Amino acid sequence: MGYSVGQVAGFAGVTVRTLHHYDEIGLLSPSGRSHAGHRRYDDADLDRLQRILFYRELGFPLDEVAVLLDDPETDPREHLRRQHALLTDRIARLQQMAKAVEHAMEAKKMGINLTPDERFEVFGDFDPDEHAAEAEERWGGTDAYKESARRTASYTKEDWQRIMAQAEGINRRFAALLDSGADPESEEVMDLAEEHRGWINGSYYFCTYEIHTCLGEMYVADERFTAYYDAVRPGLAVFVRDAILANAVRKA
Repeated sequence: MGYSVGQVAGFAGVTVRTLHHYDEIGLLSPSGRSHAGHRRYDDADLDRLQRILFYRELGFPLDEVAVLLDDPETDPREHLRRQHALLTDRIARLQQMAKAVEHAMEAKKMGINLTPDERFEVFGDFDPDEHAAEAEERWGGTDAYKESARRTASYTKEDWQRIMAQAEGINRRFAALLDSGADPESEEVMDLAEEHRGWINGSYYFCTYEIHTCLGEMYVADERFTAYYDAVRPGLAVFVRDAILANAVRKA
């Protein structure tokens, strides 16, 4: 009789809702049904689910996962080779970040103040101020850039802690929605994208929907921004970008 949707959800560590969503969009349809009409999954279905979850963990959106899995020119061994290479790269990146966190923890424990270079070494060449200025210059215009500079110049340490805590909270909620299988075009996800835009408004400058969508594209196009979001949850940069675009369309 195969496995029930609840059993498969337990095996894979996903929600029943996620499996229902995969079935609805044709990404993973169970091979059979019980006499009562309930979904039943066989071993081939489990193999496909494993490949889906590998690609999702690596940040691929669902539509790209479907194309990859249904490509008649690609055999399962090629999928595994590709995923192994991508996972190896991600592991190296996460190990680098873990070392930096350990370094920071040890420094705090010993009362050592890290230099700016030491504190931000984990981000490599990523310079938030440089890219914020670039975004303002390209998309925000001179007024927005001046407004951001004027406001942030007066921020205290407590202000920055509050702003960063808000950002981390928004990112965690985006990640939770991604884990739940939520669609970027759903009301809940678009509302969070609007909250993200409001956070920029309240912290830096007036962020129009045009600026917001350009920022969303930059989160995916610039590997340094992608690494920042994907360190929270693999695939988060693409998910946030898609949510921002959907919200801008909704508000147009």
